[in-house]
Amino acid sequence: VARILGVSTEMQRMMGVSTGLELLTLPHGHQLRLDLLERFYTMSIMMAVDLLGCTGSTEERAALLHKTIQLAAELKSNLGNMFGFAAVMRALEMPQISRLEQTWVTLRQRHTEGAILYEKKLKPFLKNMNDGKDSTVMSNTSFPHILPVLSLLERGTAVGEVLEPWESSEAGVDVVMHHLETARTIAHHGEIYKTTAETKLLGFQERAEIHEVFQTEFQMRLLWGSRGSEGSQLERYEKFDKVLTALSHKLEPPVRHSEL
Repeated sequence: VARILGVSTEMQRMMGVSTGLELLTLPHGHQLRLDLLERFYTMSIMMAVDLLGCTGSTEERAALLHKTIQLAAELKSNLGNMFGFAAVMRALEMPQISRLEQTWVTLRQRHTEGAILYEKKLKPFLKNMNDGKDSTVMSNTSFPHILPVLSLLERGTAVGEVLEPWESSEAGVDVVMHHLETARTIAHHGEIYKTTAETKLLGFQERAEIHEVFQTEFQMRLLWGSRGSEGSQLERYEKFDKVLTALSHKLEPPVRHSEL
């Protein structure tokens, strides 16, 4: 999707560069940036729907939460896919998921190692990347953390116009400069990421029957329907935010002040 792999000579000629990681830093990479932002947020929502759709026991939901944390760790460490890692982490950090107190308590009781991994390693690691303090080894990364760059370059069209952490920080300018410098590094070393991705996927057998599930277009149609998926992006996400909130409250109703 990011045109790291499978980029034909014809596609390179049309892009004017050899990789999508370089294209997304250029003015004519506007559509690619929007496509990647759409994919990121849609994938996060799909993960949240999986978790909130687990209407069984709290133990079952905690087990699924544990598997999701393991998925994030696998994407980060073994696959070096920081884009996928950040998408899974966004789902876990959504207020509709983070407010499920009973589920998180059960996670800490039944899957203590998963809870520790999430709180002590994965969350601080993502925060450091967003704060411009990441120390990821390029040679182990197949898909770098491009979300800050996408958000910066598409300010005004990015989803929801939510303030990024660095915009309310005293060191905001330094962080922005770091992300722009990172973008330049990513664009310059596209071939390294390509080689790493090829190495990581060596021997990987894609299952044709589930391939469609991972396509952004399919996820959009599944979440909003064929007509709804063509509507305004902001409207779509606002509507689904309400759906997720309703699902979350159904699983664990909010405590009324009169009950405290």
